[in-house]
Amino acid sequence: MILKNYKPYTSSTRTKININFGFLSKIKFSKKLKKYNQKFKGRNNSGHITIRHKGGGHKKLYRIIDFLRNKYNILGEIMEIHYDPYRSANIALIKYYDGDYRYILSPENLKIGEKVCSYNNYNLIKNYNIGNSYPINLIPLGTKIHNIELLHGKGGQLVRAAGTCAHILLKERKYVILQLPSKEIRTIKTNCFATIGQVSNLENYLKILGKAGSKRWIGIRPTVRGSAMNPVDHPHGGGEGKSPIGRKYPTTPWGKPAIGSRTRKKKNNSSFIIKKRYVK
Repeated sequence: MILKNYKPYTSSTRTKININFGFLSKIKFSKKLKKYNQKFKGRNNSGHITIRHKGGGHKKLYRIIDFLRNKYNILGEIMEIHYDPYRSANIALIKYYDGDYRYILSPENLKIGEKVCSYNNYNLIKNYNIGNSYPINLIPLGTKIHNIELLHGKGGQLVRAAGTCAHILLKERKYVILQLPSKEIRTIKTNCFATIGQVSNLENYLKILGKAGSKRWIGIRPTVRGSAMNPVDHPHGGGEGKSPIGRKYPTTPWGKPAIGSRTRKKKNNSSFIIKKRYVK
């Protein structure tokens, strides 16, 4: 994938860097795999802002992605690779041999015409090609995987962003030990499914929007510094010129500590985490 640089016609195009999606399919597929997604603008039923910095954005349809991969032992062919406005990764359209169409997350280096399958039986496994889905205990050690289930039958929840992948470190009786992209090491039950390969669109993190309007297109409204507000609007507000915040530590608009304070008491799945992603 090649990054697109723009000539400095304006101050925004001078710094703008985008991703060249010229290799993606431009054919509009059936709307059976798309649906209208209710757009929440950060307001409640009275019209008051309850979540700041949300609203607007370009009109778009949600693509229904098959995170379950529950069409077991049926071969499918990659028909097209599409852009998805709701996620950073690309998506691939599969046509199964029984005539069914589904979207999946597209792994890196997956090409049109290749065959993929979701296996749930060790005796039927013929290869470990990218895009194939297996229970984690059937995948060899050190393999790059994505779209990992936390509970069997719930669908992939982990490692779905562009360019991410997890590695299988160790297998025990009922659990498999994984290293996630955040460097967190945790255990997953062996019957949970995962997909071979690394998620596509590796250069997504290099993208530079270039202007404020690009933020508005993706539904993000402006963020104003608290120190630029009045005292009635924010604890940091008020004063003459660029005055300090007047407190020992930064706070949120509601007076709670903004930096370094824990807001989450305990994870429900913390017993499965061997090494946390952060260092105390």
